[in-house]
Amino acid sequence: MTTVGWAQIALFVVVLLALVKPAGTYMFCVFEGDRQPLPAVFGRIERFAYRMCGVDPAREQRWTGYAFSLFAFSLLGLLVTYAIERLQHVLPLNPQQFGPVEPALAFNTAASFTTNTNWQSYTPESTMSYLTQMAGLAYHNFASAAVGIALAIAFIRGIAQKERDSIGNFWVDLVRCTLWVLLPFCVAGTLLLVSQGVVQNLRPYDTVTPIDSKEQVIAQGPVASQEIIKEWGTNGGGFFNANSAHPFENPTPLSNFVEMFAILAISAGLTYTLGDMTGSRAHGWAVWGAMAFLFLAGVTTVYWSEARGNPILAAAGADQTTTALAPGGNMEGKETRFGLANSALFATVTTDASCGAVNSWHDSFTPLGGMVPLVNIVLGEVIFGGVGAGMYGILVFIVLSVFIAGLMVGRTPEYLGKKIQSYDVQMAMLVVLVFPLVILALTGISVLSPTFGLASLSNRGPHGLSEILYAFASGTGNNGSAFAGLNANTKWYNATIGLAMLVGRFFMIIPTLAIAGSLGRKKRVAPSSGTFPVTTPLFASLLVSVVLIVGALTFFPALSLGPIVEHLLMNHGQVF
Repeated sequence: MTTVGWAQIALFVVVLLALVKPAGTYMFCVFEGDRQPLPAVFGRIERFAYRMCGVDPAREQRWTGYAFSLFAFSLLGLLVTYAIERLQHVLPLNPQQFGPVEPALAFNTAASFTTNTNWQSYTPESTMSYLTQMAGLAYHNFASAAVGIALAIAFIRGIAQKERDSIGNFWVDLVRCTLWVLLPFCVAGTLLLVSQGVVQNLRPYDTVTPIDSKEQVIAQGPVASQEIIKEWGTNGGGFFNANSAHPFENPTPLSNFVEMFAILAISAGLTYTLGDMTGSRAHGWAVWGAMAFLFLAGVTTVYWSEARGNPILAAAGADQTTTALAPGGNMEGKETRFGLANSALFATVTTDASCGAVNSWHDSFTPLGGMVPLVNIVLGEVIFGGVGAGMYGILVFIVLSVFIAGLMVGRTPEYLGKKIQSYDVQMAMLVVLVFPLVILALTGISVLSPTFGLASLSNRGPHGLSEILYAFASGTGNNGSAFAGLNANTKWYNATIGLAMLVGRFFMIIPTLAIAGSLGRKKRVAPSSGTFPVTTPLFASLLVSVVLIVGALTFFPALSLGPIVEHLLMNHGQVF
């Protein structure tokens, strides 16, 4: 660990903190303000979109209608993307003449991008045509991100409003999010990335002959436009297989900083939007503080572990103990352009959000360094989290936290003037339980199946378990990153991870919207002496504790058999 490395991490945190208020205020104006920003420009486009789609922006929906609209929109997008993949060999913008995508892989990919996961079981530059990348995959980078933000706004509305049976209009939230929150910033971000050297063209691949006379194909395409939305919308799917470690996607330290910053920008800003919409900015800052504490704990652990390196390498050829620091730390699987600090920071940022973009290979991290990205995902990715998804995820944990606080003082729990009752807690527990049930069940089946689950595994022992556990956690958590030691492009993993992604997205949305609808119908009660304040460091501490305890109760046994035991064995001279 170096002073320069810590300075880079500190700079990122300071810039992120400085963005929270302007980003949160901007989104409040977009969704709840009396007048949206730049109405003369975007207002006309918004009204035209409503007329074309037959949407009445003044008509609000109950939570059931909101959910139905969301599911219908997502299902149609999934089917269209699947069709584009299967028919790409007869569609235009396919200069490399790629054939149709195999059915199981096409399903997995369509489910992946529809759910904002962007899990990639394929090599993009040798599988997907330009049309598939743009009309199929990059389209979903916008649509799935907009769906997540719309859900977060709907949940906050349910908390903020009084005795209303509606939580907004899904189509209005979707259009406004796409038009005001995603598109303008992605246009500016695309130009910024192009200025740094990120590729943006529709040319066929180049074939060159280097000095060694071995012919090499250089892939390219409309990269910058997909790169910025994959980060801004916390999607993560790379145009290239190497993702943000590829110099055509992430060529400079500035582009690396911009991409990390874009991953958390909206999610961090939504905490301030929460404060504005509920009339309690102090509460928004308390939520941000809880997320920031977990974020800093994660990046510190990863940076320490990777800087320490593998003690076996330090001891090799020298009279040292196995606890000595490895000179230079663990640089395996990392880009020398970014080094340990930026690799540790990127890994933490991308798994705190449901992004999945990577600038280093998590499979090559030390056991504890690799455990942090895994823990970030299995905690529900509520440490800022994906755009919208992190906000409605942390709100579910807030419901549980104030319920526990109410039990401590023997009073009916209250959250910002709304009484938390049994129905709300039951729905919150459904959200919490669906996640580990899918991950642990599918992981258990896979590790007991030599034919399906273990056949494509490159590592055995605890590291192999971590690879499988990470794959299903990443899919169910809609993250999309991978340990990469597992070949997931098989019928078993394409099918099971595809289903896990759909369940992890949509089965958790239903109870979340049910809570929003329930809170929206309730009366607001005045605070009393027994009301637990949700604006204090004590509340932030309780929220952090609930997140960690729920995560430990569900996943600690699996983590003990994976990265924890691997770390202990590494210190005794055994690797996997």
